[in-house]
Amino acid sequence: MKRRILSLLFMAALALTAMAQGQVKYVFYFIGDGMGVNQINVTETYQAALKGRIGFEPILMSSFPVVGLVNTYSATNGVTDSAAGGTALASGHKTKNGAIGMLEDLETPVTSIAQWAKNAGKAVGVATNVAITHATPASFYGHQPSRQMYYELGKDLCKSGFDFFAGADFHRPYTKEGEPSLRQQAQAAGYTILTGGYKEYEKKGRKADKLIMLQSDQQNEKLGSDHLPYALDQDRNDLTLEQIVRAGINFLMSKQTDGFFFQIEGGMIDYACHRNDIGNAINEVLDLDKAVRVAYEFYQQHPDETIIVISADHETGGLVMGTGPYELHTDLLRFQHKSIDELKWLLNQQYQRSPKKFTWASVQKTLKEEMGFGAGITLDEKQQQRLERRWEAVEDAIEENEKVKERINDLCETTKHILSEVARISWASGGHSNGYVPVYAVGPGTEVFQGRIDNTEIAPGMAKIAGYKAE
Repeated sequence: MKRRILSLLFMAALALTAMAQGQVKYVFYFIGDGMGVNQINVTETYQAALKGRIGFEPILMSSFPVVGLVNTYSATNGVTDSAAGGTALASGHKTKNGAIGMLEDLETPVTSIAQWAKNAGKAVGVATNVAITHATPASFYGHQPSRQMYYELGKDLCKSGFDFFAGADFHRPYTKEGEPSLRQQAQAAGYTILTGGYKEYEKKGRKADKLIMLQSDQQNEKLGSDHLPYALDQDRNDLTLEQIVRAGINFLMSKQTDGFFFQIEGGMIDYACHRNDIGNAINEVLDLDKAVRVAYEFYQQHPDETIIVISADHETGGLVMGTGPYELHTDLLRFQHKSIDELKWLLNQQYQRSPKKFTWASVQKTLKEEMGFGAGITLDEKQQQRLERRWEAVEDAIEENEKVKERINDLCETTKHILSEVARISWASGGHSNGYVPVYAVGPGTEVFQGRIDNTEIAPGMAKIAGYKAE
């Protein structure tokens, strides 16, 4: 009887998918880099804790009607990297760690769902809050044996002909051979490049044939071409993932094609989890959820023609809620106002501007204002002593005039570990794990993603719903 019920449910899902084919015009594919099930869990636990209760407060993406678990191993490794994970999510093919848009032989290229959509006459967008030539976005347009081939991946981007790209910048946009920069090649390929944020898009972006949105040169100077500012560190002039999605929808709709495909990566979740920066990681999940909300507003206007699918390439950090005592204090993370990377920058700037005024008292003031130490978070004696020992190492470095930056950064690392301790959060590593990642979906035919699936099933499943030919 149970088997018959499961069979009927499966047939019903297939019927719904068949009905959806040819009807779905607008496809959103969100990827939370490093976003395992516990990254979602800790975010929702934090949201509930802010309201003074034990439990969870659902975010938008996890409230979608379709929920599943996804396996992430690669063709060659039990633990995938973002290149192999991104290629599986983009093309439905597993590959070797490090490879982009190629099989594990490192010779055979595979096409992505973005290309299938383009071949079907749809407008196509690829966006991220890290570099647009990083592994996950590159998996949707690139074909290279190594994710480190940033310049070659940038050339693949220029050749793709996709309509809209957005992210921090091209990473390593020059070669030693004296070829034109990737920005120059993109412009030669017909792309308009904007670096003035959403306001510049409103003034100039709609008139472009093909568009690339990048962050400002000032932010690139501070952060490098690697990523946008973390959500915790943003000011009102910074380009955000939410703005990127809003601009992308507007631009893709202006193409007047029969629909669009739009892939969006929340890449900074991975960055925060590699650093084991727990408050920062939570805010990056919430930042991705804000971007999802923009797509969901569009879905509400076109519910019969739109699907939104959200997943991840892998989990990062081996995040666990609990360190021994059966309690959590995630509410204390509300006192973290900056990422640990930004804290390092702030303290190093303080030292460089005025070495004589850089004292333990001034550092404690910054830790109080930005991390809540002494203003919401009370440290125990051992934690306080660990910080003071780190400060003593900073004083020694200042006296010897060497490795001052390194010692300041060590102090910030200790700060990071203490934040996890007080919240009762533990981390297995600074790398990836083989933990399950979620898939959330809404829209016609997305029932096929319910349950436990492999990451290679998502792109072909979306293509079938949207009527793309998987090639």
